[in-house]
Amino acid sequence: MELERRNIKLHARAANKADAIQQAGAILVANEYIKPGYVDSMLSREKVANTFLGNGIAIPHGLPKDRDLILRTGVSVLQLPHGVEWNRGETVHLVIAIAAKSDEHLGILANLTSVLSDEETARHLAHTDDPQDIVDVLTGKRAPRAAPAETLTDFPTYVDLTVRNPTGLHARPATVFATVAKEFASEVRVRHDNKVSNGKSLASLLKLGVERGGVIRVSAQGPDAAAALQALKQAVESGLGEEEAPAEEALPVYEWEAEPGEVVVPGIPASPGLAIGPLRFVKRSKYVVEATARDADVEKTHLKEAIAAARTQLLDLYAEVKARSGAGQASIFLAHAEFLDDPELLEAVNTQIEAGTSAGWAWQQAIEARVAELKTVGDPLIAGRAVDLSDVGRRVLSFLAHHIEEGPLLPKTPVILLADDLTPSDTASLDPALVLGFCTAAGGPTSHTAIIARALGIPAVVGAGPALLTQPESDMAILDGYRGQLYVSPSPKTLAAAQKAYHAVTAQREAEKLECYLPALTTDGHRVEVVANISRVEEASQAVNAGAEGVGLLRTEFLFQDRTTPPTEEEQYTAYREMLQALNGLPLIIRTLDIGGDKPVPYLNMPAETNPFLGVRGIRLCLARPELFRTQLRAIYRAAQHGPVRIMFPMVATLEELEAAKAHAAEARWEVSGPSVEIGIMVEVPSAVILADQLAEEVDFFSIGTNDLTQYVLAMDRGHPMLGKQADGLHPAVLRMVERTVQAASAAGKWVGVCGGIAGDPKGAVLLVGLGVAELSVSIPAIAAIKAQLRRVSLARAKSLAQQALQCRTAAEVRSLPIA
Repeated sequence: MELERRNIKLHARAANKADAIQQAGAILVANEYIKPGYVDSMLSREKVANTFLGNGIAIPHGLPKDRDLILRTGVSVLQLPHGVEWNRGETVHLVIAIAAKSDEHLGILANLTSVLSDEETARHLAHTDDPQDIVDVLTGKRAPRAAPAETLTDFPTYVDLTVRNPTGLHARPATVFATVAKEFASEVRVRHDNKVSNGKSLASLLKLGVERGGVIRVSAQGPDAAAALQALKQAVESGLGEEEAPAEEALPVYEWEAEPGEVVVPGIPASPGLAIGPLRFVKRSKYVVEATARDADVEKTHLKEAIAAARTQLLDLYAEVKARSGAGQASIFLAHAEFLDDPELLEAVNTQIEAGTSAGWAWQQAIEARVAELKTVGDPLIAGRAVDLSDVGRRVLSFLAHHIEEGPLLPKTPVILLADDLTPSDTASLDPALVLGFCTAAGGPTSHTAIIARALGIPAVVGAGPALLTQPESDMAILDGYRGQLYVSPSPKTLAAAQKAYHAVTAQREAEKLECYLPALTTDGHRVEVVANISRVEEASQAVNAGAEGVGLLRTEFLFQDRTTPPTEEEQYTAYREMLQALNGLPLIIRTLDIGGDKPVPYLNMPAETNPFLGVRGIRLCLARPELFRTQLRAIYRAAQHGPVRIMFPMVATLEELEAAKAHAAEARWEVSGPSVEIGIMVEVPSAVILADQLAEEVDFFSIGTNDLTQYVLAMDRGHPMLGKQADGLHPAVLRMVERTVQAASAAGKWVGVCGGIAGDPKGAVLLVGLGVAELSVSIPAIAAIKAQLRRVSLARAKSLAQQALQCRTAAEVRSLPIA
């Protein structure tokens, strides 16, 4: 679309914001872009969103539900040299009214974002006598004035580095860079071509648009500048925590052809597969925030609490996706968490709050401005990260919103989802049983959304363009993730061809899945129990269907999070009973509440801790909150009347903690007249390993949590962007801890299971069995593969391999050992 001179009104005056919007809207009405009712929609939009962008510019536009009042896409500009107050503390000189049926106006918005960072150009456009000046800048025919040279300076101490990452300085490596930079007091700047960014700001780093092979100049100034540059040099040269992508899994091929003349919406293949089902548009929640607030200190507190809650959700999502799809895909959410610590973003938000806005309003404006900036970066991969920042913004906004309109409507029957775009969080929350596939108008094959879709095995097509959003909902469709095409309302012959291909591949997969029910019996007859780690009620039946022989770890935190009060005894009892019914006689190991400073729950009012991993968490929290602990224990003992239950206490470090926990359990059992159940502990800290011989006398079993044990043994935070990949559960130091635990348990006649990540690693599973572990508890998708792996080796070979691993010096040496 083009911005025409007749759509620009110079030297106007407005009595107030409403008058300004009505004048700008009148231009669109007069030139037959909109019906008069759309002006009212633009005024209504101001009640739920702030359209002030900054630098004296506002972009009023109507509500999505009123797009039928748009006759054709158009933009008008109202110049107000004397300004008009938009909201408190916001003066607008350029009102750019937008009426868009789809995304034809995005080019103008992209050019507008450059003006936002150029005060001189914005001031010139607010007072120019020539409408062509406005036309040229907003249509990209003339670039805004360059930023003053003084903003593009480096510190005297610097180092030039070449970025070798396959996809350049995108979100995950940039996260590592910013994390390393924050470890030093010195200021850090990064130059690429003529752009300079704050080295501690993820959003600022992404705007550089550094591709593979790009040269950056890293400069630092401060008391530890030399050390900072050395650490950053090492980080960049070592790949910024990014590893080569694993080889793609061999995928089934769907051989079919559509009949000529079908309605096809072409896009870009993002995740392979074939989906057949009705179309359904995604509906998102709308977060409504008030513009102003009276108490800046209160708003700043709200902001801190919202950011803390969002960080907790992201770390939980990281753990969930990592267990399901691996660390590579999960690290997307570590990058999201890094946005929350972005110093430039937080400074901008706090400045707005101090000017009298609410925390929600300030956050929304700061995020929208930075999203707009990212979209203008020349590198499509970096520009695509705008979706990630927007995703983080909405997550925090959900905690700051004064009320929420139109909550998300999730499908209850299998559908193919259609959307303008999906965020990584949206995609990670999709249920593959109900979302057969999805197609988006925007996005690209390298987006984080596409990466997660591939990890979940959900067919996906992206970049299908505006035409996608006009398709009729509920119509039957075929989504071909291989070819990147959506067939809408296909003919009976085309539908039959696609269904035949789909059923052929499905039958092949089902035949392979049947083997998952075979026991994990080694070639020389030793049986190992393979059970599941689960976090939700519905996963109990999924585990059984995947071949699990029970549940080795039920994470009960799902019952306590995302709510304002703790769950009642009845709620917990009902959840545990439903899982036992789904397991139909298979054992269920229930881990009591494992929560702490790293997973805050607002209603517990837990004080912030300097190091939450060494603070009040796990069993320590339960003992400190006996009313919470006893309620859960009573629910467990009541549920135990419906099937085999075992209780497991988390993070036990001392005998005193275990004895106190067992005392609470005994009293809770007596209160509800519950049956006797086996009691075990998680072995997650070195002290539990050292005391294993004494602890074994007090319990019925051990379950080693190798994820936490690894980070405590190696003193490496497993969520750290730089250290995470070094925190390897197959490190000889960790394996020796496992060996010692098994030996102590065996001497007392007790069995040992493992519920950490290495249990779901094919090589790790063999080594653990060789060390004497009797039960492996893994994520649901890993069950069949782990059972199949154990059926291919002998116990004798596993023991020999384990002894070799114990003598290795590094995790890399362990991983290089041949299983066969």
